[in-house]
Amino acid sequence: TARIKMAMELNDAMMDFDNSNEALLLQMYRNQTADGGNANPFSESSLNEETKSVKEKVAASEDFFSSNTAVSAQIKSDFEEWISAQVNEVFANENVLAEPGVPGQLADGTTARYVNAKGLEYDQLVAKGLNGALMADQMLNNYLSTSVLDAGTNREDNDNQVLVDGTNYTTMEHKWDEAYGYVFGNAANTANPLPNLGDADDFLNKYLGRLLGDPDFESMPQEIFDAFALGRAAIVAGDYNVRDQQAQIIREKISEMIGIRAVYYLQSAKNLLNQESPDYGGAFHDLSEGYGFIYSLQFTRVPNTNQPYLTKAEVDGFLAQLTEGNGLWDVSLETLDNMSNDIASKFDFTVEETAN
Repeated sequence: TARIKMAMELNDAMMDFDNSNEALLLQMYRNQTADGGNANPFSESSLNEETKSVKEKVAASEDFFSSNTAVSAQIKSDFEEWISAQVNEVFANENVLAEPGVPGQLADGTTARYVNAKGLEYDQLVAKGLNGALMADQMLNNYLSTSVLDAGTNREDNDNQVLVDGTNYTTMEHKWDEAYGYVFGNAANTANPLPNLGDADDFLNKYLGRLLGDPDFESMPQEIFDAFALGRAAIVAGDYNVRDQQAQIIREKISEMIGIRAVYYLQSAKNLLNQESPDYGGAFHDLSEGYGFIYSLQFTRVPNTNQPYLTKAEVDGFLAQLTEGNGLWDVSLETLDNMSNDIASKFDFTVEETAN
């Protein structure tokens, strides 16, 4: 919950042209004052007292990154580069009209979008990228992992109801609850989060809420919640087969939601560009969100495997297509369609289902 709140404040601060600077934004990501950062970067005092940080849990899962530290370091660095570039490129050109090769602002209806030289919004790359690199990776590849749930004597302790000192839960129960926290931890009612789904944060909770009312996907939030509840009950009962079955359901559904959002934004942008007077501001905003969700696909998890739905190499290939040449200014409708079809083919949904 603390990291979700830190990330939400970072999201807001990245668009605060009057009060933010590079040191402050990096401090909100790192939460380390030793490197010259602000001792109190957050508006919520409890967050300033935290020893936790967003950065430490980015690309930090046991299953995907414990033996892949070089890639983990690069992913952590990606976010720092986007944060710094927001100040050095975008803040510096706040009042410049953006054009190919020139950072600045674009109109999106009555809203101004602030983009880099290739048309990308760095704040959206950070916000949407954290859905995968922090939230999904910690949930799917760390806390729901048997290597974490069953670490050490966790099974024996759970069977014998050995509680964590000063608490009423076992270590295994605690790990499962931490996974739950990355999607429901900031809900007003954490025990019954679905009635207000989408309001709790800017990340997985928000985008699960976007599935409601869509007949193709509206059952997914309930299925995810039910899998968490049944898996938790299975831990209490010592039924680890049922626990692991529920973890696979959560992996499938959370991964699918990330894929749905990636394709949705690609198709939404295509529609805005495919008109007599292209809406570059709206399209580039959608493509920036899409970029972040495509980036997040490398942290998804195919059930019963140790593999993401799309590899880092596949993700990097898609992102390269969006940024080659003048970036979004040059992207073709065909590229957006091809990319959408390639992503959808990895999942059990169609481009048409996401686009409507």
